[in-house]
Amino acid sequence: MLKAMVKRELTTLMRRRRMMALQCGLVALFAVLVAIRWPTDARMALTGSRSQQVFQLFGYGLLATLLLIMPVFPATSIVREKKQGTLALLLNTPLGPWRIFFGKLTAVLALSGIILVMSLPAASACYAMGGLSLYDDIAKVYQVLIVAALEYAVLGLLVSTYSNSIDSAVRLTYGLVLGLSVMTLGPHYFFQGTKGYLAEIGDVLYSLSPFAAMMSLTGVGDVGSKGLITKTELLGRFTVTSLIVSVIASIWSVSRLNHTIFDQARSQGTISDDQTQSVRFFRRLFFLVDPQRRSSNISSFANPITVKEFRCRRFGRLHWLLRLVAICAVLSLGLTYATTAGTFDWGVETIGGIMVVMQVALLALITPSLSAGLLSSERESRGWQLLQTTPMSITRIVWGKLLSVILPLMLILCATLPGYVVMVYIEPGMKLQVERVIICLAAMAVFAMLLSAAVGSLFKRTAAATAAAYGALLSICALPLLVWLGRDAPFGHKTVEAALSVNPIAAALSVIRMPGFQDYSLIPANWWFLGIGSITSLLILLAQTYRISRPQ
Repeated sequence: MLKAMVKRELTTLMRRRRMMALQCGLVALFAVLVAIRWPTDARMALTGSRSQQVFQLFGYGLLATLLLIMPVFPATSIVREKKQGTLALLLNTPLGPWRIFFGKLTAVLALSGIILVMSLPAASACYAMGGLSLYDDIAKVYQVLIVAALEYAVLGLLVSTYSNSIDSAVRLTYGLVLGLSVMTLGPHYFFQGTKGYLAEIGDVLYSLSPFAAMMSLTGVGDVGSKGLITKTELLGRFTVTSLIVSVIASIWSVSRLNHTIFDQARSQGTISDDQTQSVRFFRRLFFLVDPQRRSSNISSFANPITVKEFRCRRFGRLHWLLRLVAICAVLSLGLTYATTAGTFDWGVETIGGIMVVMQVALLALITPSLSAGLLSSERESRGWQLLQTTPMSITRIVWGKLLSVILPLMLILCATLPGYVVMVYIEPGMKLQVERVIICLAAMAVFAMLLSAAVGSLFKRTAAATAAAYGALLSICALPLLVWLGRDAPFGHKTVEAALSVNPIAAALSVIRMPGFQDYSLIPANWWFLGIGSITSLLILLAQTYRISRPQ
Protein backbone atom coordinates (compact mmCIF):
# COMPACT_ATOMS: atom_id res chain seq x y z
CA MET A 1 0.00 0.00 0.00
CA LEU A 2 2.87 2.36 0.75
CA LYS A 3 4.39 1.50 -2.62
CA ALA A 4 1.14 2.42 -4.37
CA MET A 5 1.07 5.75 -2.54
CA VAL A 6 4.64 6.56 -3.53
CA LYS A 7 4.00 5.53 -7.13
CA ARG A 8 0.93 7.75 -7.30
CA GLU A 9 2.73 10.80 -5.93
CA LEU A 10 5.91 10.34 -7.93
CA THR A 11 4.08 9.60 -11.18
CA THR A 12 2.02 12.77 -10.76
CA LEU A 13 5.19 14.80 -10.39
CA MET A 14 7.24 13.20 -13.15
CA ARG A 15 4.54 13.30 -15.84
CA ARG A 16 4.58 17.10 -15.97
CA ARG A 17 6.39 18.72 -18.87
CA ARG A 18 8.03 21.13 -16.47
CA MET A 19 9.88 18.26 -14.83
CA MET A 20 11.52 17.30 -18.11
CA ALA A 21 12.56 20.91 -18.68
CA LEU A 22 13.75 21.11 -15.07
CA GLN A 23 15.89 18.00 -15.39
CA CYS A 24 17.48 19.17 -18.65
CA GLY A 25 18.12 22.58 -17.13
CA LEU A 26 19.74 21.09 -14.04
CA VAL A 27 22.07 18.91 -16.11
CA ALA A 28 23.11 21.99 -18.08
CA LEU A 29 23.55 24.01 -14.88
CA PHE A 30 25.77 21.39 -13.23
CA ALA A 31 27.86 21.13 -16.38
CA VAL A 32 28.28 24.91 -16.54
CA LEU A 33 29.23 25.14 -12.85
CA VAL A 34 32.08 22.71 -13.45
CA ALA A 35 33.07 23.97 -16.92
CA ILE A 36 33.48 27.61 -15.93
CA ARG A 37 36.14 26.66 -13.41
CA TRP A 38 37.74 23.79 -15.30
CA PRO A 39 41.52 24.22 -15.75
CA THR A 40 42.51 25.73 -19.08
CA ASP A 41 46.16 24.57 -19.14
CA ALA A 42 47.88 21.21 -18.88
CA ARG A 43 49.50 21.92 -15.54
CA MET A 44 47.77 21.05 -12.30
CA ALA A 45 48.73 21.96 -8.74
CA LEU A 46 49.76 18.96 -6.67
CA THR A 47 47.76 20.34 -3.75
CA GLY A 48 44.53 19.95 -5.73
CA SER A 49 43.53 23.57 -5.13
CA ARG A 50 41.81 23.89 -8.50
CA SER A 51 39.66 20.78 -7.97
CA GLN A 52 38.70 22.06 -4.53
CA GLN A 53 37.69 25.39 -6.05
CA VAL A 54 35.57 23.64 -8.68
CA PHE A 55 33.90 21.41 -6.10
CA GLN A 56 33.30 24.37 -3.81
CA LEU A 57 31.35 26.20 -6.52
CA PHE A 58 29.54 22.97 -7.44
CA GLY A 59 28.51 22.30 -3.82
CA TYR A 60 27.07 25.77 -3.26
CA GLY A 61 25.31 25.67 -6.63
CA LEU A 62 23.71 22.31 -5.85
CA LEU A 63 22.61 23.48 -2.39
CA ALA A 64 21.10 26.67 -3.83
CA THR A 65 19.29 24.57 -6.47
CA LEU A 66 17.72 22.36 -3.81
CA LEU A 67 16.63 25.34 -1.72
CA LEU A 68 15.08 27.12 -4.72
CA ILE A 69 13.28 24.17 -6.31
CA MET A 70 12.37 21.60 -3.68
CA PRO A 71 10.15 23.53 -1.18
CA VAL A 72 7.29 23.98 -3.64
CA PHE A 73 6.57 20.24 -3.99
CA PRO A 74 5.99 19.26 -0.32
CA ALA A 75 4.30 22.61 0.38
CA THR A 76 1.55 21.95 -2.15
CA SER A 77 1.18 18.20 -1.63
CA ILE A 78 -1.39 17.97 1.18
CA VAL A 79 -3.17 21.29 0.68
CA ARG A 80 -3.84 20.38 -2.97
CA GLU A 81 -5.43 17.11 -1.83
CA LYS A 82 -7.54 19.09 0.60
CA LYS A 83 -8.68 21.60 -2.03
CA GLN A 84 -9.50 18.86 -4.56
CA GLY A 85 -11.39 16.77 -2.02
CA THR A 86 -9.17 13.70 -2.39
CA LEU A 87 -7.62 13.97 1.09
CA ALA A 88 -10.91 12.90 2.67
CA LEU A 89 -10.93 9.85 0.40
CA LEU A 90 -7.35 8.98 1.42
CA LEU A 91 -8.20 9.27 5.11
CA ASN A 92 -11.08 6.81 4.62
CA THR A 93 -8.78 4.18 3.09
CA PRO A 94 -6.81 1.59 5.14
CA LEU A 95 -3.60 3.55 4.45
CA GLY A 96 -3.66 5.46 7.71
CA PRO A 97 -1.91 8.76 8.52
CA TRP A 98 1.60 7.29 8.70
CA ARG A 99 1.44 5.66 5.26
CA ILE A 100 -0.05 8.79 3.70
CA PHE A 101 2.66 10.97 5.22
CA PHE A 102 5.57 8.67 4.39
CA GLY A 103 4.22 8.09 0.90
CA LYS A 104 4.27 11.79 0.17
CA LEU A 105 7.61 12.25 1.92
CA THR A 106 9.19 9.36 0.01
CA ALA A 107 7.99 10.82 -3.30
CA VAL A 108 9.53 14.22 -2.51
CA LEU A 109 12.78 12.61 -1.34
CA ALA A 110 12.84 10.48 -4.50
CA LEU A 111 12.63 13.66 -6.54
CA SER A 112 15.48 15.12 -4.49
CA GLY A 113 17.41 11.90 -5.07
CA ILE A 114 16.93 12.25 -8.82
CA ILE A 115 18.44 15.74 -8.67
CA LEU A 116 21.38 14.50 -6.60
CA VAL A 117 21.96 11.52 -8.91
CA MET A 118 21.96 13.85 -11.91
CA SER A 119 24.73 15.84 -10.21
CA LEU A 120 27.00 12.80 -9.76
CA PRO A 121 28.74 13.14 -13.18
CA ALA A 122 29.78 16.68 -12.30
CA ALA A 123 30.98 15.53 -8.87
CA SER A 124 32.91 12.70 -10.54
CA ALA A 125 34.60 15.22 -12.82
CA CYS A 126 35.72 17.20 -9.77
CA TYR A 127 37.03 14.02 -8.14
CA ALA A 128 38.90 13.04 -11.32
CA MET A 129 40.93 16.26 -11.11
CA GLY A 130 42.52 15.00 -7.89
CA GLY A 131 42.92 16.69 -4.54
CA LEU A 132 39.52 15.56 -3.23
CA SER A 133 38.77 12.80 -0.78
CA LEU A 134 35.82 10.57 -1.56
CA TYR A 135 34.73 10.48 2.08
CA ASP A 136 36.02 13.67 3.69
CA ASP A 137 34.92 15.95 0.84
CA ILE A 138 32.35 14.51 -1.56
CA ALA A 139 30.46 12.19 0.82
CA LYS A 140 30.17 14.85 3.54
CA VAL A 141 28.88 17.48 1.10
CA TYR A 142 26.21 15.06 -0.10
CA GLN A 143 25.40 14.31 3.53
CA VAL A 144 24.58 17.99 4.05
CA LEU A 145 22.44 18.01 0.91
CA ILE A 146 20.50 14.86 1.87
CA VAL A 147 19.85 16.02 5.43
CA ALA A 148 18.75 19.48 4.24
CA ALA A 149 16.41 17.93 1.65
CA LEU A 150 14.85 15.70 4.33
CA GLU A 151 14.38 18.54 6.82
CA TYR A 152 12.81 20.99 4.37
CA ALA A 153 10.59 18.30 2.83
CA VAL A 154 9.17 17.45 6.25
CA LEU A 155 8.71 21.12 7.14
CA GLY A 156 6.97 21.73 3.81
CA LEU A 157 4.52 18.91 4.51
CA LEU A 158 3.86 20.34 7.98
CA VAL A 159 3.10 23.76 6.53
CA SER A 160 0.86 22.12 3.93
CA THR A 161 -1.30 20.57 6.67
CA TYR A 162 -2.05 24.01 8.14
CA SER A 163 -2.51 26.01 4.92
CA ASN A 164 -5.88 26.63 3.34
CA SER A 165 -4.55 27.71 -0.05
CA ILE A 166 -1.72 26.56 -2.26
CA ASP A 167 -0.11 29.98 -2.69
CA SER A 168 -0.04 30.64 1.07
CA ALA A 169 1.62 27.24 1.59
CA VAL A 170 4.32 28.12 -0.94
CA ARG A 171 4.92 31.52 0.65
CA LEU A 172 5.17 30.15 4.18
CA THR A 173 7.47 27.31 3.14
CA TYR A 174 9.86 29.61 1.28
CA GLY A 175 9.86 31.93 4.26
CA LEU A 176 10.66 29.03 6.59
CA VAL A 177 13.46 27.81 4.32
CA LEU A 178 14.94 31.30 4.05
CA GLY A 179 14.75 31.77 7.80
CA LEU A 180 16.42 28.46 8.64
CA SER A 181 19.12 28.70 5.98
CA VAL A 182 20.04 32.41 5.94
CA MET A 183 18.52 34.32 8.85
CA THR A 184 19.94 31.85 11.39
CA LEU A 185 23.44 33.02 10.45
CA GLY A 186 22.86 36.57 11.75
CA PRO A 187 22.84 36.04 15.54
CA HIS A 188 26.11 34.09 15.35
CA TYR A 189 27.90 36.94 13.60
CA PHE A 190 26.48 39.45 16.08
CA PHE A 191 27.48 37.68 19.29
CA GLN A 192 30.51 35.62 18.28
CA GLY A 193 33.48 36.07 20.56
CA THR A 194 31.25 37.06 23.48
CA LYS A 195 30.02 35.13 26.48
CA GLY A 196 26.52 34.62 27.78
CA TYR A 197 23.25 33.05 26.73
CA LEU A 198 22.96 35.23 23.60
CA ALA A 199 26.18 33.81 22.21
CA GLU A 200 25.00 30.27 23.01
CA ILE A 201 21.66 30.88 21.29
CA GLY A 202 23.46 32.31 18.27
CA ASP A 203 25.71 29.24 18.14
CA VAL A 204 22.70 26.90 18.25
CA LEU A 205 20.91 28.80 15.48
CA TYR A 206 24.11 28.81 13.44
CA SER A 207 24.16 25.03 13.45
CA LEU A 208 20.67 24.95 11.87
CA SER A 209 21.87 26.47 8.60
CA PRO A 210 23.08 24.17 5.80
CA PHE A 211 25.23 27.03 4.52
CA ALA A 212 27.19 27.04 7.78
CA ALA A 213 27.87 23.30 7.46
CA MET A 214 28.78 23.73 3.78
CA MET A 215 31.18 26.58 4.59
CA SER A 216 32.96 24.46 7.18
CA LEU A 217 33.39 21.63 4.65
CA THR A 218 34.50 23.61 1.61
CA GLY A 219 37.11 25.72 3.34
CA VAL A 220 35.13 28.96 3.20
CA GLY A 221 34.11 28.39 6.80
CA ASP A 222 33.61 31.24 9.21
CA VAL A 223 33.08 33.94 6.59
CA GLY A 224 32.53 37.06 8.64
CA SER A 225 34.16 35.59 11.75
CA LYS A 226 36.64 38.47 11.99
CA GLY A 227 39.62 36.20 12.50
CA LEU A 228 38.05 34.17 15.26
CA ILE A 229 38.89 30.49 14.96
CA THR A 230 36.16 28.00 15.78
CA LYS A 231 36.66 24.26 16.01
CA THR A 232 33.01 23.27 16.25
CA GLU A 233 32.02 20.18 14.27
CA LEU A 234 29.29 21.88 12.27
CA LEU A 235 28.50 18.88 10.09
CA GLY A 236 27.67 16.69 13.08
CA ARG A 237 25.69 19.42 14.82
CA PHE A 238 23.76 20.27 11.67
CA THR A 239 22.94 16.60 11.07
CA VAL A 240 21.74 16.04 14.63
CA THR A 241 19.67 19.23 14.86
CA SER A 242 18.13 18.68 11.42
CA LEU A 243 17.17 15.11 12.23
CA ILE A 244 15.61 16.24 15.53
CA VAL A 245 13.61 18.93 13.70
CA SER A 246 12.58 16.37 11.06
CA VAL A 247 11.36 13.84 13.65
CA ILE A 248 9.38 16.45 15.57
CA ALA A 249 7.84 17.88 12.39
CA SER A 250 6.99 14.36 11.15
CA ILE A 251 5.13 13.45 14.33
CA TRP A 252 3.40 16.82 14.27
CA SER A 253 2.33 16.37 10.64
CA VAL A 254 1.01 12.85 11.18
CA SER A 255 -1.02 14.03 14.17
CA ARG A 256 -2.69 16.53 11.84
CA LEU A 257 -3.68 13.90 9.25
CA ASN A 258 -7.14 13.02 10.51
CA HIS A 259 -10.66 14.26 9.97
CA THR A 260 -10.13 17.25 12.29
CA ILE A 261 -7.96 18.79 9.57
CA PHE A 262 -11.18 19.83 7.83
CA ASP A 263 -12.62 21.51 10.92
CA GLN A 264 -12.31 25.29 10.65
CA ALA A 265 -14.68 26.36 13.38
CA ARG A 266 -14.19 30.02 14.22
CA SER A 267 -15.90 32.43 16.50
CA GLN A 268 -18.48 34.59 14.75
CA GLY A 269 -17.09 37.62 16.49
CA THR A 270 -18.81 40.94 16.95
CA ILE A 271 -18.83 44.13 14.92
CA SER A 272 -17.43 47.07 16.85
CA ASP A 273 -20.01 49.41 15.34
CA ASP A 274 -22.74 47.47 17.17
CA GLN A 275 -21.05 47.94 20.56
CA THR A 276 -21.52 50.79 22.99
CA GLN A 277 -19.64 54.03 22.62
CA SER A 278 -17.29 53.25 25.51
CA VAL A 279 -16.40 49.80 24.09
CA ARG A 280 -15.68 51.32 20.67
CA PHE A 281 -13.50 54.00 22.28
CA PHE A 282 -11.38 51.52 24.23
CA ARG A 283 -11.08 49.16 21.25
CA ARG A 284 -9.94 52.04 19.05
CA LEU A 285 -7.47 53.08 21.73
CA PHE A 286 -6.13 49.55 22.18
CA PHE A 287 -6.01 48.41 18.54
CA LEU A 288 -5.34 51.83 16.95
CA VAL A 289 -6.99 50.31 13.85
CA ASP A 290 -9.89 48.12 14.97
CA PRO A 291 -9.99 44.95 12.78
CA GLN A 292 -13.68 44.39 13.64
CA ARG A 293 -14.85 47.80 12.57
CA ARG A 294 -16.95 48.12 9.43
CA SER A 295 -15.01 49.45 6.49
CA SER A 296 -16.08 52.79 5.08
CA ASN A 297 -17.30 53.27 1.55
CA ILE A 298 -14.74 53.53 -1.23
CA SER A 299 -13.92 57.15 -1.98
CA SER A 300 -14.46 58.43 -5.48
CA PHE A 301 -10.80 59.49 -5.57
CA ALA A 302 -9.45 56.06 -4.55
CA ASN A 303 -8.58 53.29 -6.94
CA PRO A 304 -11.16 50.53 -6.29
CA ILE A 305 -8.68 47.82 -7.31
CA THR A 306 -6.26 48.96 -4.60
CA VAL A 307 -9.03 48.99 -1.99
CA LYS A 308 -10.18 45.56 -3.15
CA GLU A 309 -6.64 44.15 -2.82
CA PHE A 310 -6.19 45.61 0.65
CA ARG A 311 -9.52 44.29 1.93
CA CYS A 312 -9.34 40.84 0.34
CA ARG A 313 -5.70 40.08 1.11
CA ARG A 314 -5.04 39.12 4.68
CA PHE A 315 -1.78 41.02 5.05
CA GLY A 316 -3.22 43.90 3.08
CA ARG A 317 -5.59 44.96 5.85
CA LEU A 318 -4.42 48.07 7.67
CA HIS A 319 -4.15 46.44 11.10
CA TRP A 320 -1.93 43.69 9.63
CA LEU A 321 0.21 46.30 7.88
CA LEU A 322 0.69 48.15 11.15
CA ARG A 323 1.70 44.92 12.84
CA LEU A 324 4.20 44.27 10.06
CA VAL A 325 5.58 47.79 10.39
CA ALA A 326 5.84 47.36 14.17
CA ILE A 327 7.81 44.13 13.70
CA CYS A 328 10.14 45.86 11.24
CA ALA A 329 10.56 48.80 13.62
CA VAL A 330 11.43 46.49 16.51
CA LEU A 331 13.90 44.65 14.26
CA SER A 332 15.45 47.95 13.23
CA LEU A 333 15.76 49.03 16.87
CA GLY A 334 17.45 45.71 17.62
CA LEU A 335 19.90 46.34 14.80
CA THR A 336 20.39 49.87 16.11
CA TYR A 337 21.32 48.45 19.50
CA ALA A 338 23.72 46.05 17.81
CA THR A 339 25.19 48.99 15.92
CA THR A 340 25.82 51.05 19.03
CA ALA A 341 27.06 48.08 21.06
CA GLY A 342 29.20 46.50 18.36
CA THR A 343 30.72 49.50 16.60
CA PHE A 344 33.92 49.48 18.59
CA ASP A 345 34.40 45.74 18.09
CA TRP A 346 33.36 45.08 14.49
CA GLY A 347 33.18 48.47 12.82
CA VAL A 348 30.21 50.37 11.45
CA GLU A 349 30.71 48.89 7.96
CA THR A 350 30.33 45.30 9.13
CA ILE A 351 27.22 46.00 11.19
CA GLY A 352 25.82 47.99 8.26
CA GLY A 353 26.50 45.03 5.96
CA ILE A 354 24.57 42.70 8.25
CA MET A 355 21.69 45.18 8.31
CA VAL A 356 21.69 45.31 4.50
CA VAL A 357 21.60 41.51 4.22
CA MET A 358 18.68 41.27 6.65
CA GLN A 359 16.72 44.03 4.89
CA VAL A 360 17.30 42.48 1.47
CA ALA A 361 16.24 39.09 2.84
CA LEU A 362 13.05 40.69 4.16
CA LEU A 363 12.31 42.27 0.77
CA ALA A 364 13.07 39.01 -1.06
CA LEU A 365 10.70 37.15 1.27
CA ILE A 366 7.75 39.55 1.24
CA THR A 367 7.72 41.09 -2.25
CA PRO A 368 7.08 37.95 -4.37
CA SER A 369 4.34 36.82 -1.98
CA LEU A 370 2.54 40.15 -2.49
CA SER A 371 3.01 40.72 -6.23
CA ALA A 372 3.38 37.30 -7.86
CA GLY A 373 -0.34 36.52 -7.69
CA LEU A 374 -1.71 39.89 -8.78
CA LEU A 375 -2.99 38.47 -12.09
CA SER A 376 -2.74 34.70 -11.60
CA SER A 377 -5.02 34.78 -8.55
CA GLU A 378 -7.68 36.60 -10.58
CA ARG A 379 -7.38 34.11 -13.43
CA GLU A 380 -7.46 31.12 -11.09
CA SER A 381 -10.53 32.36 -9.18
CA ARG A 382 -12.20 33.58 -12.42
CA GLY A 383 -12.37 37.08 -11.03
CA TRP A 384 -10.65 38.46 -14.11
CA GLN A 385 -13.89 38.12 -16.10
CA LEU A 386 -15.59 40.34 -13.53
CA LEU A 387 -12.86 42.96 -13.82
CA GLN A 388 -13.32 42.94 -17.60
CA THR A 389 -16.97 43.90 -17.20
CA THR A 390 -16.06 47.07 -15.28
CA PRO A 391 -15.43 50.38 -17.09
CA MET A 392 -11.86 50.55 -15.75
CA SER A 393 -8.98 50.53 -18.22
CA ILE A 394 -6.14 48.05 -18.19
CA THR A 395 -3.73 50.74 -17.03
CA ARG A 396 -5.89 51.59 -14.03
CA ILE A 397 -6.30 47.94 -13.10
CA VAL A 398 -2.54 47.33 -13.24
CA TRP A 399 -1.76 50.53 -11.35
CA GLY A 400 -4.30 49.68 -8.66
CA LYS A 401 -2.78 46.26 -8.13
CA LEU A 402 0.79 47.59 -8.09
CA LEU A 403 -0.20 50.33 -5.65
CA SER A 404 -1.43 47.68 -3.22
CA VAL A 405 2.15 46.34 -3.17
CA ILE A 406 3.97 49.69 -3.23
CA LEU A 407 2.40 50.95 -0.01
CA PRO A 408 3.41 47.96 2.18
CA LEU A 409 6.93 48.03 0.75
CA MET A 410 7.23 51.74 1.51
CA LEU A 411 6.12 51.13 5.09
CA ILE A 412 8.64 48.31 5.47
CA LEU A 413 11.49 50.44 4.12
CA CYS A 414 10.58 53.39 6.32
CA ALA A 415 10.31 51.20 9.41
CA THR A 416 13.88 49.89 8.98
CA LEU A 417 15.59 53.30 8.67
CA PRO A 418 16.43 54.08 12.36
CA GLY A 419 19.51 51.87 12.25
CA TYR A 420 21.01 53.90 9.42
CA VAL A 421 20.19 57.14 11.23
CA VAL A 422 22.19 55.94 14.23
CA MET A 423 25.05 54.89 11.92
CA VAL A 424 25.22 58.39 10.43
CA TYR A 425 25.10 59.88 13.92
CA ILE A 426 28.03 57.69 15.02
CA GLU A 427 30.02 58.17 11.80
CA PRO A 428 28.96 61.40 9.98
CA GLY A 429 31.31 60.58 7.12
CA MET A 430 29.03 57.69 6.11
CA LYS A 431 26.13 59.95 5.14
CA LEU A 432 26.74 59.56 1.40
CA GLN A 433 27.14 55.80 1.74
CA VAL A 434 23.89 55.47 3.69
CA GLU A 435 22.05 57.56 1.09
CA ARG A 436 23.29 55.28 -1.68
CA VAL A 437 22.36 52.17 0.32
CA ILE A 438 18.81 53.50 0.71
CA ILE A 439 18.66 54.12 -3.06
CA CYS A 440 19.86 50.55 -3.67
CA LEU A 441 17.18 49.14 -1.36
CA ALA A 442 14.44 51.25 -2.96
CA ALA A 443 15.57 50.25 -6.45
CA MET A 444 15.59 46.60 -5.42
CA ALA A 445 12.08 46.88 -3.98
CA VAL A 446 10.75 48.32 -7.25
CA PHE A 447 12.63 45.75 -9.32
CA ALA A 448 11.49 42.82 -7.14
CA MET A 449 7.88 44.00 -7.30
CA LEU A 450 7.79 44.42 -11.10
CA LEU A 451 9.80 41.25 -11.77
CA SER A 452 7.53 39.15 -9.54
CA ALA A 453 4.40 40.65 -11.10
CA ALA A 454 5.70 40.08 -14.64
CA VAL A 455 6.76 36.48 -13.96
CA GLY A 456 3.52 35.75 -12.13
CA SER A 457 1.42 37.11 -15.00
CA LEU A 458 2.71 34.29 -17.23
CA PHE A 459 0.98 31.61 -15.14
CA LYS A 460 -2.64 30.68 -14.56
CA ARG A 461 -2.06 29.13 -11.13
CA THR A 462 -1.05 31.21 -8.13
CA ALA A 463 1.19 28.51 -6.67
CA ALA A 464 3.21 28.16 -9.88
CA ALA A 465 3.40 31.95 -10.22
CA THR A 466 4.65 32.37 -6.65
CA ALA A 467 7.25 29.62 -6.99
CA ALA A 468 8.51 31.01 -10.31
CA ALA A 469 8.71 34.55 -8.88
CA TYR A 470 10.70 33.35 -5.87
CA GLY A 471 12.99 31.35 -8.14
CA ALA A 472 13.65 34.27 -10.50
CA LEU A 473 14.31 36.81 -7.74
CA LEU A 474 16.43 34.54 -5.57
CA SER A 475 18.46 33.46 -8.62
CA ILE A 476 19.40 37.08 -9.33
CA CYS A 477 20.26 37.61 -5.66
CA ALA A 478 22.13 34.34 -5.09
CA LEU A 479 23.75 32.99 -8.27
CA PRO A 480 26.20 35.92 -8.80
CA LEU A 481 27.52 35.25 -5.31
CA LEU A 482 28.80 31.89 -6.58
CA VAL A 483 31.11 33.81 -8.92
CA TRP A 484 32.14 36.01 -5.99
CA LEU A 485 33.16 32.89 -4.06
CA GLY A 486 35.61 32.11 -6.87
CA ARG A 487 37.21 35.55 -6.90
CA ASP A 488 40.93 35.62 -7.74
CA ALA A 489 40.92 31.87 -8.47
CA PRO A 490 40.06 31.45 -11.27
CA PHE A 491 37.76 34.47 -11.84
CA GLY A 492 39.51 37.78 -12.26
CA HIS A 493 38.46 41.08 -10.75
CA LYS A 494 36.61 42.27 -13.87
CA THR A 495 34.67 39.02 -14.22
CA VAL A 496 33.52 39.10 -10.60
CA GLU A 497 32.62 42.77 -10.86
CA ALA A 498 30.56 42.16 -14.01
CA ALA A 499 28.70 39.29 -12.34
CA LEU A 500 28.01 41.26 -9.16
CA SER A 501 26.78 44.30 -11.10
CA VAL A 502 23.38 42.59 -11.52
CA ASN A 503 23.12 41.69 -7.83
CA PRO A 504 21.37 44.31 -5.64
CA ILE A 505 22.75 42.71 -2.47
CA ALA A 506 26.34 43.03 -3.67
CA ALA A 507 25.73 46.62 -4.81
CA ALA A 508 24.47 47.66 -1.38
CA LEU A 509 27.31 45.83 0.37
CA SER A 510 29.90 47.48 -1.88
CA VAL A 511 28.46 50.89 -1.08
CA ILE A 512 28.54 50.23 2.67
CA ARG A 513 32.17 49.02 2.26
CA MET A 514 31.48 45.56 3.61
CA PRO A 515 34.69 43.48 3.84
CA GLY A 516 34.96 41.34 0.72
CA PHE A 517 32.95 43.79 -1.43
CA GLN A 518 34.80 47.07 -0.88
CA ASP A 519 37.10 46.52 -3.89
CA TYR A 520 34.25 46.34 -6.43
CA SER A 521 32.66 49.39 -8.05
CA LEU A 522 29.09 48.31 -8.77
CA ILE A 523 27.37 51.69 -8.86
CA PRO A 524 25.85 52.96 -11.16
CA ALA A 525 25.97 49.74 -13.24
CA ASN A 526 23.61 47.99 -10.82
CA TRP A 527 21.19 50.92 -10.93
CA TRP A 528 21.14 50.75 -14.72
CA PHE A 529 20.43 47.03 -14.60
CA LEU A 530 17.63 47.41 -12.05
CA GLY A 531 16.14 50.31 -13.99
CA ILE A 532 16.18 48.52 -17.35
CA GLY A 533 14.95 45.31 -15.72
CA SER A 534 12.09 47.19 -14.03
CA ILE A 535 10.98 48.85 -17.26
CA THR A 536 11.19 45.56 -19.17
CA SER A 537 9.17 43.77 -16.47
CA LEU A 538 6.55 46.53 -16.53
CA LEU A 539 6.20 46.23 -20.31
CA ILE A 540 5.83 42.44 -20.02
CA LEU A 541 3.19 42.89 -17.32
CA LEU A 542 1.22 45.36 -19.44
CA ALA A 543 1.51 43.20 -22.56
CA GLN A 544 0.36 40.09 -20.71
CA THR A 545 -2.50 41.99 -19.11
CA TYR A 546 -3.60 43.24 -22.52
CA ARG A 547 -3.37 39.73 -23.97
CA ILE A 548 -5.56 38.07 -21.35
CA SER A 549 -8.07 40.95 -21.50
CA ARG A 550 -8.87 40.31 -25.15
CA PRO A 551 -12.02 38.28 -25.93
CA GLN A 552 -11.34 34.58 -25.56
